[in-house]
Amino acid sequence: MPFGSHIQPAVRQAELQGVTILAVEDHADSLELLTETLEVLGATVFPAATSREAFALLLRHRPQLIISDIGLPDEDGCGLMRRIRALSPEQGGTTPAIAVSAFTSAEDRKRALAAGFEAFVPKPMALDKLTSSIRALSLPKP
Repeated sequence: MPFGSHIQPAVRQAELQGVTILAVEDHADSLELLTETLEVLGATVFPAATSREAFALLLRHRPQLIISDIGLPDEDGCGLMRRIRALSPEQGGTTPAIAVSAFTSAEDRKRALAAGFEAFVPKPMALDKLTSSIRALSLPKP
């Protein structure tokens, strides 16, 4: 299913209820779609268009999860993640993170995971793949 299409808010509204997410995407339309989709699913989203903005929002809001595009204009998502991983846990250095990218080769995935991302979702994003990754990384384990 293409990302964001055919969401049934009445059925899925609470799917991500209570989850706070830092969403990093430099394309305004994509960031807006990602933010609105996650909010429909119940998440609280802190949107950022640059790695600089994302880093500041992380320190200020301490979200439960980060979703970041790899191709950012000021610093790529891997560079941002390495800076985040250098922080103490209290500052957000251990915040779980999902990389998203249109570059989907095995090497691209390997590079993202080596930078500190725990999951990789290829673009165009499938909503079910993204939400299952979010749940796996942000919800309490039984």
